[in-house]
Amino acid sequence: MADEISRRIEKLEAHLAHLEHQVEQLNEVVTGQSKLVEFLKKQVQRQSGVLETLELERIKANNPRPPHH
Repeated sequence: MADEISRRIEKLEAHLAHLEHQVEQLNEVVTGQSKLVEFLKKQVQRQSGVLETLELERIKANNPRPPHH
Protein backbone atom coordinates (compact mmCIF):
# COMPACT_ATOMS: atom_id res chain seq x y z
CA MET A 1 0.00 0.00 0.00
CA ALA A 2 2.79 2.40 0.88
CA ASP A 3 4.45 1.60 -2.44
CA GLU A 4 1.27 2.47 -4.34
CA ILE A 5 0.90 5.76 -2.44
CA SER A 6 4.56 6.54 -3.15
CA ARG A 7 4.07 5.81 -6.88
CA ARG A 8 0.95 7.97 -6.97
CA ILE A 9 2.77 10.83 -5.24
CA GLU A 10 5.67 10.54 -7.69
CA LYS A 11 3.24 10.55 -10.60
CA LEU A 12 1.48 13.62 -9.20
CA GLU A 13 4.82 15.37 -8.69
CA ALA A 14 5.83 14.60 -12.27
CA HIS A 15 2.51 15.93 -13.58
CA LEU A 16 2.84 19.03 -11.41
CA ALA A 17 6.37 19.68 -12.69
CA HIS A 18 5.12 19.30 -16.26
CA LEU A 19 2.25 21.71 -15.62
CA GLU A 20 4.59 24.24 -13.98
CA HIS A 21 6.82 24.10 -17.04
CA GLN A 22 3.83 24.62 -19.36
CA VAL A 23 2.65 27.59 -17.28
CA GLU A 24 6.12 29.16 -17.50
CA GLN A 25 6.18 28.69 -21.27
CA LEU A 26 2.67 30.10 -21.61
CA ASN A 27 3.64 33.09 -19.48
CA GLU A 28 6.61 33.78 -21.78
CA VAL A 29 4.35 33.64 -24.83
CA VAL A 30 1.75 35.92 -23.25
CA THR A 31 4.42 38.41 -22.17
CA GLY A 32 5.90 38.44 -25.68
CA GLN A 33 2.49 38.89 -27.26
CA SER A 34 1.68 41.74 -24.88
CA LYS A 35 4.89 43.54 -25.87
CA LEU A 36 4.11 42.98 -29.55
CA VAL A 37 0.56 44.31 -29.14
CA GLU A 38 1.86 47.46 -27.43
CA PHE A 39 4.43 47.98 -30.21
CA LEU A 40 1.77 47.53 -32.90
CA LYS A 41 -0.61 49.91 -31.11
CA LYS A 42 2.09 52.59 -31.17
CA GLN A 43 2.75 51.93 -34.85
CA VAL A 44 -0.96 52.24 -35.68
CA GLN A 45 -1.21 55.49 -33.69
CA ARG A 46 1.78 56.93 -35.59
CA GLN A 47 0.38 55.88 -38.94
CA SER A 48 -3.02 57.30 -38.06
CA GLY A 49 -1.39 60.62 -37.22
CA VAL A 50 0.51 60.66 -40.50
CA LEU A 51 -2.61 59.81 -42.49
CA GLU A 52 -4.61 62.48 -40.70
CA THR A 53 -1.94 65.07 -41.48
CA LEU A 54 -1.80 64.01 -45.12
CA GLU A 55 -5.59 64.17 -45.41
CA LEU A 56 -5.72 67.65 -43.87
CA GLU A 57 -3.00 68.83 -46.26
CA ARG A 58 -4.92 67.36 -49.21
CA ILE A 59 -8.11 69.10 -48.12
CA LYS A 60 -6.29 72.43 -47.71
CA ALA A 61 -4.71 72.06 -51.15
CA ASN A 62 -8.10 71.41 -52.77
CA ASN A 63 -9.83 74.32 -51.01
CA PRO A 64 -7.82 77.48 -51.68
CA ARG A 65 -8.58 80.46 -49.47
CA PRO A 66 -10.75 83.15 -50.96
CA PRO A 67 -9.11 86.53 -51.57
CA HIS A 68 -9.44 88.98 -48.67
CA HIS A 69 -10.03 92.03 -50.89
